[in-house]
Amino acid sequence: MPFRKISLHGALFLLTFASVTFTCMMYAAPNLDDFWGSVLQGLPFSFLLMLFLTAHEFGHYIAARRHGVAATLPFYLPMPFMLFGTLGAVIRIKSQIPSRRALFDIGVAGPLAGFVVALAYLIIGMATIPGSESLYAFHPEYRGLAVLPEGGMHFGGFLLYDLLQSLLISPGQFFPPTNEMYHYPFLCMGWFGMFVTAINLLPIGQLDGGHILYALVGRHQKTISKWALRILILIGLGGIGQMLLEATRFASDDPFYETLRTIFGPPMEWVAANASWWFSGWMGWLLWAGILRFLIPVAHPSLPDERPLDRRRMVIGWLSILIFLLTFSVVGIYELPLQPAQQQAAPPAVVVMNGVVPPPRLSPFPGP
Repeated sequence: MPFRKISLHGALFLLTFASVTFTCMMYAAPNLDDFWGSVLQGLPFSFLLMLFLTAHEFGHYIAARRHGVAATLPFYLPMPFMLFGTLGAVIRIKSQIPSRRALFDIGVAGPLAGFVVALAYLIIGMATIPGSESLYAFHPEYRGLAVLPEGGMHFGGFLLYDLLQSLLISPGQFFPPTNEMYHYPFLCMGWFGMFVTAINLLPIGQLDGGHILYALVGRHQKTISKWALRILILIGLGGIGQMLLEATRFASDDPFYETLRTIFGPPMEWVAANASWWFSGWMGWLLWAGILRFLIPVAHPSLPDERPLDRRRMVIGWLSILIFLLTFSVVGIYELPLQPAQQQAAPPAVVVMNGVVPPPRLSPFPGP
């Protein structure tokens, strides 16, 4: 590979590393007046995140090279001061993928490699979580409070996270709430690695999950992907449903609110009584659904060699689908209004990562 191309990849890696470090030091450092001390506290985040991204992308790259498929080295994408300081990384496939078996190996290698790294982060993060004094170092204003404030940026739960917490955290042991997770590098990067892995494993189009699904079921992939997209839209609409519910409960004689109450009040109240979980859906999934519907074909293109997978690959494929179900977060990343004790200590609330730009789940309407 020409030196100029290698130097481009290296330069993007260093720029992304710096971007992640300087962005994450705002979460990690309680005192930004000590600049270099703050940089040192941001380094664990950048090392962990860059290792995760590298594992994922080189999983794809190595599998592609093993099958004789031309692929570039990873292009790392810096995005300073947006959540974790990067839009992720990508590689470019430059030649035809010859078979379903090659497609499967290339598609599944990245998510599995990233999953292993993120799983290690979560286990280490939970097994080594310090006591409550660690949180007071960042938020001395919390000391003495009977209940920790709930405002700010939250990282939504998923099945695997809850399972690991139940296994590794003893009853009564301090464990940071999801709006304070960003202070703990292993825990935070483990959560985010799982979140990114779940996005990549969405069984739609030419995402990694779409590649895996096509390799597993062939032409049936199109039908399954369409239903997966509809479910994603339904989940994303939950955030809008929450806003409609609050609007219909808003006490006002304004004709606009009267109309909302007439049209949406009864169905929203029925949902609140019978399926209130729907309102927790992350509106960011609507953005992803739009990207997948209009920018990425839902159906996967055919391949020269359509022979089915062998049994070993089938088992790994269904295991990857299980990983998707265990790591998918309905709630995503969301925000709750800051409480007085948090006004001076909150981190930046803008969220942009790997194409994820979630609208804050802040309601414009007062409570009922």
